[in-house]
Amino acid sequence: MTDTFTDIIPAQSLFGRLRANAPDAWQSYVCHDFVKQLGNGTLPEAAFKHYLIQDYLFLIQFARAYALATYKADDLRAMRQFSGTVHAILDMEMSLHLDFCKGWGLTEADIVAEPESRACITYTRYVLDCGGRGDVVDLQVALMPCMVGYAEIANRLMASSDTRLDGNPYRAWIEMYASTEFQDVAKAEIDLLEHTAQTRGGDARIAGLTAIFARASRLEADFWQMGLDLAK
Repeated sequence: MTDTFTDIIPAQSLFGRLRANAPDAWQSYVCHDFVKQLGNGTLPEAAFKHYLIQDYLFLIQFARAYALATYKADDLRAMRQFSGTVHAILDMEMSLHLDFCKGWGLTEADIVAEPESRACITYTRYVLDCGGRGDVVDLQVALMPCMVGYAEIANRLMASSDTRLDGNPYRAWIEMYASTEFQDVAKAEIDLLEHTAQTRGGDARIAGLTAIFARASRLEADFWQMGLDLAK
């Protein structure tokens, strides 16, 4: 692929500034070897299957985190958007994930029989802890590297000369997150953070929010590494 990289994150947005403040953490996540191997089609199948299983268990905890964000939200606009995300995860995304897993020989019974990995537990409970002890902005900043990061990863892969789509067993995964539908969801998350941060003193909290952002990004990188390690 040689398309131009499309950056959906406005540089002056709060999310854009957090990304600029923690470049090493962000790069460790969006440029991880797992991602590069997805792009060129060399990722071991066992690594991808481990990832698929843990990603489903991950979604269960993220639905809880977005439900907590609905409770923490200050206004109806935010409540409705967070609540809509809970609905989308529980009633749509998890079903689509299971359908995708069937193509890799994984049944729902196979998935739910697996215990959560340490990487999954560490990341998801960190997010929930940020929401429990902080406010809605803390929780959003912990949550957003997941969705927005996947959008950036897909855009990076679509623009990379190292990416191979023809014959790539992971092509459907790449194109799913590069789709207009998913990109629009990620943009809406960025916009919602701008909205909630306005009433929560976001500009005065950059240092603390950067720490949360960096930790969440590192934990996302650990989630990729989990796939590689478990496949060995």
